[in-house]
Amino acid sequence: MAEFVIIGGGVYGAGVAWWLAEQGAEVVLLEARKIGNGASAGPGRRGTRANGRDMRELPLVKRAHEMWPSLHERLGAAQFFERLGHLLLIERDQDLSTCAARALLQNQHGTETHMLDQVQVRDREPHVSDKVIGALYCPLDGVSDHTAVTGAFATAGRRAGATIREDTGVDRLEIERGRASAVITTQGERIEVGRTLFVLANAGVEALVADRISLPVWSRAFQVMLTVPMETVPLNHLIGHVSRTLAIKAEAGNRLMISGGYPGNWDAERETGTAIETYVQANLADAVAVFPGLEGLKIESTDADHLESVSVDDIPVIDLVPGTENALYAHAWCGHGWAIAPAVTKMLAEWGMRGRRPALLAPFSHARFSG
Repeated sequence: MAEFVIIGGGVYGAGVAWWLAEQGAEVVLLEARKIGNGASAGPGRRGTRANGRDMRELPLVKRAHEMWPSLHERLGAAQFFERLGHLLLIERDQDLSTCAARALLQNQHGTETHMLDQVQVRDREPHVSDKVIGALYCPLDGVSDHTAVTGAFATAGRRAGATIREDTGVDRLEIERGRASAVITTQGERIEVGRTLFVLANAGVEALVADRISLPVWSRAFQVMLTVPMETVPLNHLIGHVSRTLAIKAEAGNRLMISGGYPGNWDAERETGTAIETYVQANLADAVAVFPGLEGLKIESTDADHLESVSVDDIPVIDLVPGTENALYAHAWCGHGWAIAPAVTKMLAEWGMRGRRPALLAPFSHARFSG
């Protein structure tokens, strides 16, 4: 028996394991493959942005912004976060008023945000296209190395006493008299749950809770591209765009990562993904349209190997498994759960220990989908 059992070894599973173990709790984490293998893996770094988020997530990202700069120190790891600031670029007149409203909203939620005009944008990004007429600027946004962060959570969790078992999949949950009593592994082992079960296996959550609830979610692999090395990197910030499917960030070796939400093809049997050439070209064309100096730049590698879960309203679902008082699931991070991970993993751990839902997680309950 373990006091707390966690299914899933991505950033959420590893993060919750560390928060719990740091409090002296007995923790067992079960990962079907390796720590940081799924949506928490992949090339390059992940954006940690407040800019352009659903308003229900803004209180969470505000807390995460306060945690990211010193998180590596708490975990005893090398620095993995860099504060670059995020520019959400605007090319259409009709987007100016909506972005001004969003700036007001983000500031009201405690996230410093500025509306920039065309001149101010070019002061920050001299190589941006003349078609860009403004931007929403969030100076606290940045990037972090997802492989390093997930690994640091797991290492610190082990150091604090958590048991982390890789290559251990879970076949089903055992629920009796309103409680998750055990999990049954794919090898047939029964692991009893003393207090709380956390189902945090991202794209694998749906199958584990399917006999209890139907979730309005689906899974998709998103493509990420890395360019060949450049002589100099022509951007200074984390870049997004209001009306284009585009995100750009600088990476090691004078490369750029180009992404933004184009899907790849997912092979469910092999559990691998491949980028779609037409989307690769469309993504690159958008990048060139915004930064004309990228014309002729070659793509060195593409990746669509990491399955992400998405909800119908583009925010996560975080709740109790129906019919239980001690089984929590968190699912459908929609490709942008990374930035809020430090705050949400701590809140999940507190929920599991105290038995009370943190108020800031209430908007993410399954009840929002009810009539």
